[in-house]
Amino acid sequence: MASSPTSDPGKSPGHHASGGNGAVPSWWIYRGTGRPATYATNLAERLPGPPPWRRFDGGPDQPDPPTDDEETARVLGVTTALAGQPLTDHETAVVEAVNTALLLRRPLLVTGAPGVGKSSLAYHVSRELGLGRVLRWPITSRSTLRSGLYEYDPIARIHDISADAAAAPDDQPPPERPIGDYLSLGPLGTALLPHRLPRVLVIDEFDKGDIDLANDLLDVLEYGRYRIPELVRLRSSQEYITVPTDDPGRTATVHEGEVRCHEFPFIVITSNGERPLPPAFLRRCLPVHLERPSEGRLADIVCAHFIDRERAQDRQLIQDFLRRSQEVNGLSIDQLLNSVHLVSSDVRAHATSLDPNAWNRILNLVWRRLTETEAGLE
Repeated sequence: MASSPTSDPGKSPGHHASGGNGAVPSWWIYRGTGRPATYATNLAERLPGPPPWRRFDGGPDQPDPPTDDEETARVLGVTTALAGQPLTDHETAVVEAVNTALLLRRPLLVTGAPGVGKSSLAYHVSRELGLGRVLRWPITSRSTLRSGLYEYDPIARIHDISADAAAAPDDQPPPERPIGDYLSLGPLGTALLPHRLPRVLVIDEFDKGDIDLANDLLDVLEYGRYRIPELVRLRSSQEYITVPTDDPGRTATVHEGEVRCHEFPFIVITSNGERPLPPAFLRRCLPVHLERPSEGRLADIVCAHFIDRERAQDRQLIQDFLRRSQEVNGLSIDQLLNSVHLVSSDVRAHATSLDPNAWNRILNLVWRRLTETEAGLE
């Protein structure tokens, strides 16, 4: 199915042409350009149908999801900074993994050191393909499958019903309290609603969850559906129930207590590799490992977030950052951006005007080792 990326003889070895400046493999849907694609308006036509075993029959489709340009810009910066830049061999492999996940309708399990941009990959895909607001499910040790699918507050409902009964006149029944007012879909539950195009979902830091969470997810990832028992019990009397979704201000109508997807969502599951995941879970995902960005890519990222800065302005700072990152076995991109912000705010200039060592102390504070604790700061 896949053909090799077409090399551009005008580029240096180890790079492949991509985006608007060169040829790309014809099977690529996502190209890693860093900007909204002009072809995204007909994405439904360009995205091939799923394999027979990944076809889902949910419907009717929800309205297209809202956009969240402000959140996307906060995560990625402006849209034009990376446009037209050639892909390295590693970046080409990442783009191939994304496209394979899109075609097979399978989750993408993204590993890599903390701070290399694992969750940002979902925002890149959503921005380029015009897939709307990215849904986020941050995992903690208390996360359960149900918390990702939906939340229900029966205590609040019982309290309100009791209060209504006490306040109602003796000759009138209390007002009805719809169960949908006390139930809302979570990020995973919202992603599995029927849509004409895949929703984008980040399941962040999955390895921080309970050891059983991966096994609990297997059925949902395989069959693209789930039931809400609280609504299933009411299906004989209330066939359709409207509930809020994870998208602010939006609702969905659930039929007979079951949600079934139409297009399987594009799911990015991030992991820091803190513990192994079950083989059955790994079989349902496509793996991709993110490497630390090079000096050139870090310069691109800085320019994306600081549009008034030239690439050469922060060359020495980026080189110092890479050197420090190697010494402490890894720093995050956020730590570099924090230091650039301090430079652009003239903190370095003001600090060193009074104390030549002040800037180094500030950098040591900002560029802390990611595994350091309060008891072990250097």
